[in-house]
Amino acid sequence: MLFNSIQFIAFFPIVVLLYFAVPKRVRYLWLLAASYFFYMCWNAKYAVLLLYSTAVTYFSGLLIDRCDKKNWSQRRKKFFVALSFILNLSLLFLFKYFNFAVENINFVLAKCNLEVITPQFDFLLPVGISFYIFQALSYTMDVYRKEIYVERNFLKYALFVSFFPQLVAGPIERSKNLLKQISTDNAFSYENFRRGLLIMLWGYFQKIVVADRIGILVDTVYGNVGNYAGGYYLLASILFAVQIYCDFSGYSLIAAGAAKVMGFQLMENFNCPYFATSVAEFWRRWHISLTSWFRDYLYIPLGGSRKGTVRKYLNVMIVFLVSGLWHGAQWTYIVWGGLNGFFQVTGNVLAPVRDKAGKLLNIKENSFGCRVFRTVTTFALVDVTWIFFRAASIHDALHMLKSILTVPNPWIFIDNSIYELGLSQKQFHLMIFSLAVLFAADWLKQKKVNLLEKVLEQDLWCRWTVYLAGILFVLIFGIWGNAYDAQAFVYFQF
Repeated sequence: MLFNSIQFIAFFPIVVLLYFAVPKRVRYLWLLAASYFFYMCWNAKYAVLLLYSTAVTYFSGLLIDRCDKKNWSQRRKKFFVALSFILNLSLLFLFKYFNFAVENINFVLAKCNLEVITPQFDFLLPVGISFYIFQALSYTMDVYRKEIYVERNFLKYALFVSFFPQLVAGPIERSKNLLKQISTDNAFSYENFRRGLLIMLWGYFQKIVVADRIGILVDTVYGNVGNYAGGYYLLASILFAVQIYCDFSGYSLIAAGAAKVMGFQLMENFNCPYFATSVAEFWRRWHISLTSWFRDYLYIPLGGSRKGTVRKYLNVMIVFLVSGLWHGAQWTYIVWGGLNGFFQVTGNVLAPVRDKAGKLLNIKENSFGCRVFRTVTTFALVDVTWIFFRAASIHDALHMLKSILTVPNPWIFIDNSIYELGLSQKQFHLMIFSLAVLFAADWLKQKKVNLLEKVLEQDLWCRWTVYLAGILFVLIFGIWGNAYDAQAFVYFQF
């Protein structure tokens, strides 16, 4: 059940209406039932995996808490943490990485003139498995670190893991934020209601108007690598950077808005990432819930920056390589992660040189020109990594990069050939207009201007004019039709 489907448009009001209609003491039970129904609409049998991960981390939390109360050894406590991670990550490995591992083992064996037939695991990847397993594991770690009290109500904990707005594509919530809200009696609030719906509307704009329209052009080029030249690849790579941002940010906004309507506050997942002035800053703004997860549960346990500069940079590379693997069982994702890590490490290493050069040349770091230069440079580096992320193979990505550098063919922007990439001239111009709206909104947010508050503080007629204009714009100019299948949101595949 996609957020941008008729089914969800019917499902969501029913859930909200009954959530506030049933007695407060059983509201979490209604949300739990609705969340499992939501997930089972994808594939009912995979709800067993969701329940499995929930049960493993729930009982692990109880055992870890028991270790503290019984003064059992730290070693036993760590054993239960390790057991929770092993049982969950084994499930993730089986469904997501087993075939990838087998293929690479067979490749190595073939190079050694050895033929070994190893089994293939022929099952579809369960939707959202990487998200809900990471969310459940964060609970295990938080209980171990005594950052939260153990949750003894299994059904409330099950709702924390399966909360439908953010179940299949995040944000990856923390127990200290979402779990405690589940036990809160949320009274209906008109403020939450209208704010939530406006947040959802902006998410739908990003997804249906911007991302899905861009996706038509991007799919045309990336699906036919070899049939185009540099300028086309440059355009497609830049637009894909915007597409994946609007696709994923749009989902996160719809999730946050849906939760807000019911009185829940989800964490912010994106903060104008393409206004970052370094790759490190980009990753503090992009997919914040995943980045902070890796920081808290991988980077810091590895030693973070506490064990010297070399170890710090090694830890950064490990985190990004694992992040690439988290996104998918393909070498393109691993290269994408490795490049992001390399650019961040290189940026940190060269920072003193850059600062000295700036002082020597009397360049003001906070000047407008300097900020623009660093923002554009950062976007260019990130865009290079996105080429590997989107390309079907490393070979295709390298071909595109080579063609961009050697065959610029800028005339495609003036000879109308860009209108042969799946979007008519009218649709292309509408895309440009939508991008301008998106850029303006992010620029204002970057300048600490809260557009939501600006709209809500207007008088009744002005507010409703904005509401209706936004709804009509999405309905009229959104991309509707056969694009809405199980792959409609890019991050569903992770």
